[in-house]
Amino acid sequence: MIEFFFDCSSPWTYLAFHNIQPLAREFRETIRWRPILVGGIFNTINPSVYQSREKPIPAKARYYKKDMADWARLAGLHIKTPPTVFPVNSVKAMRGCILLDAEGKLVPFACAVFEAYWRDDQDISKDEVLADVCNRLGLDQDRFFAGIAQPAIKDTLRANTDELMERGGFGSPTIYLDREDMYFGNDRLPLLRAALGRRASGAH
Repeated sequence: MIEFFFDCSSPWTYLAFHNIQPLAREFRETIRWRPILVGGIFNTINPSVYQSREKPIPAKARYYKKDMADWARLAGLHIKTPPTVFPVNSVKAMRGCILLDAEGKLVPFACAVFEAYWRDDQDISKDEVLADVCNRLGLDQDRFFAGIAQPAIKDTLRANTDELMERGGFGSPTIYLDREDMYFGNDRLPLLRAALGRRASGAH
């Protein structure tokens, strides 16, 4: 089984979310989607992310934009870097992922949220943006907003975030194969592919 811990506020996660699905289908693997709040992780164990944003290295920042554009082109996606609102509060969107997972609608919802933020430059912290996502997917927006306010949904998001840190994760996306084998970031998917290939062939 593949576990995919993710937050829609990350562009690299958008890429990995898109790219891991055909990979899983190729190897007939099930993906367990694990929504998290990556800001909680940065606040708790990885504050260096904030430090690098406050004092960016100009040459590295320029290359970052090129690197992101190259990866997006390879995936067939359009990513605006950075969006007008960055970083963004994704808590309602990620609670929505948890709410809709039980109904088998997490993937289309998360995809629409990624697109709204990274492609269309919309502020996914705003209720009207999430309401529009719901409408486009044929979801009842009143039921959606009532659902994400449930304590159980909030607790699950916190629990997923805490679990990732306990298991050694420090950001989004973090991917596990068979519970223990961890991969971080979209650019590690070739390593995941290699691990899946070894397992399929019985090699170690």
